[in-house]
Amino acid sequence: MASPLYQSIELLSQEKGIDPGIVVGAVEEAIALATRKFYKTQENMRGELNKETGEITAYIYKTVVEDEEHVEDPVNQITLTEANELAPGVEVGSEIRMYRDTSPLGRIAAQLAKQVIFQKVREAERDTVFQEYAHREKEVLNATVKRIEGQDVIYDLGKAEARCPKREQSRLEQFSIGERVRVVLLKVDRAAKGPQVVVSRAAPELVQNLFQSEVPEIYDNTVVIKAIAREAGERTKIAVQSRDKDVDPVGACVGMKGMRVQSIIRELRGEKIDIIEYSDEITTFAEKALQPAKVSRVSITDLGEKQLEVIVDDTQLSLAIGKKGQNVRLAAKLLGWKIDIKSEEEKRQEVEQQMGVFGGGPSTPIEQVTELGDSIIQKLVTAGITTVEALADMTPEQLEEIPGIGEKTLEKISVAVRHYFGHFEDGEGEQPTPDAAVDTAEAEAENAQEALDEIASVEAVKTEDDQLGLDTVNEDQGPELGTEINEDDTKTGEEGA
Repeated sequence: MASPLYQSIELLSQEKGIDPGIVVGAVEEAIALATRKFYKTQENMRGELNKETGEITAYIYKTVVEDEEHVEDPVNQITLTEANELAPGVEVGSEIRMYRDTSPLGRIAAQLAKQVIFQKVREAERDTVFQEYAHREKEVLNATVKRIEGQDVIYDLGKAEARCPKREQSRLEQFSIGERVRVVLLKVDRAAKGPQVVVSRAAPELVQNLFQSEVPEIYDNTVVIKAIAREAGERTKIAVQSRDKDVDPVGACVGMKGMRVQSIIRELRGEKIDIIEYSDEITTFAEKALQPAKVSRVSITDLGEKQLEVIVDDTQLSLAIGKKGQNVRLAAKLLGWKIDIKSEEEKRQEVEQQMGVFGGGPSTPIEQVTELGDSIIQKLVTAGITTVEALADMTPEQLEEIPGIGEKTLEKISVAVRHYFGHFEDGEGEQPTPDAAVDTAEAEAENAQEALDEIASVEAVKTEDDQLGLDTVNEDQGPELGTEINEDDTKTGEEGA
């Protein structure tokens, strides 16, 4: 039968959750240390506990060597001759024990032994806690609120205490002492005071565990949770996918009349949850991830850097971004991509700027086309046409809408622009300088009116237009202009008919 001392050791071991052999070893080490301190010796010493009688003994031990020449440590080694005198029959390499009387040990020695025992037990308890929880990171555990220390909440996990810091708490939650909750094990630190278990109520794994508990389809892997993005106390986005084409993943998570998801929301104290159907197509997934905002289009801007450009209607921009950027931030975390959201107006302005940079080349002030005359230039500038390139891009119908621009003025503008670009091509593709433009204008000014009155034929006009790439004369722009230019051709056509 075990002694009362050993029975007490077993009870202590069960309470602390450690091996009784660890406590016995701590007791033996404590007795050995106290005895060595009492006898003021540096000899190797051990303690021994008899489980049956509860008696604790202490002894020094020395290693047996062959002779004096082999003695390296006289305190802890003994020659074979001396050992045979104490214990006949010993061999080289064996140990010889010499027991010490522990009865003279007093109160100080006992206190020292007590401290050693407590220290060893605490170390064993910490190692047990570390071995129990170190491999269980991200696991959801049941815990009881034990106490509140400042902003931290201390939970009782059964075999250890766990700390939940402020940053790992939801702002919507407040717990009372003794309340049972579920927590996520984040990590186990080997701190100076022993392993510290850190848990969280803000981790996404908590939401995943709650859905597994409430949704049978997720529990049996019919519906799979592909990704979760969470801001505790605010909103959670969860992407789900069905392995069975007949099972709606979103409907399974919501439940009839929202019963399943409402149960989870109650557990999270009212945190909003967006359930999204997962898609392998990243652009489609992005559109769904930005719900409730309606997305116009999504494009991949950088595949290597995982960047998306999302265009939304002007009225949907604030909804897509969310309060303090929360919606787009959660969507980006859910996708694992960077998201750049722009409104239709912002995108249009960006495209216009790019067109201005890459499309038109150098801009030429309209004043360089002196053939137009000051009055016509003034009318065009008033209408917002300040460059020759802008004037060349306009159709006759658009020019006629400008106040003061009539049929004859339209012809004059057409000829002047055509002549300007004609000399531009004759100059081997080089933009004419202002001086060259003035000289050219003076040279042509003498024949300008004559050119207006005696336009030879429509073929000549078309030929020049084809050479210049300009649509300056359009047969559909008016019956009078067409009749005046093509009168002979019209008559020929009627006779032929």
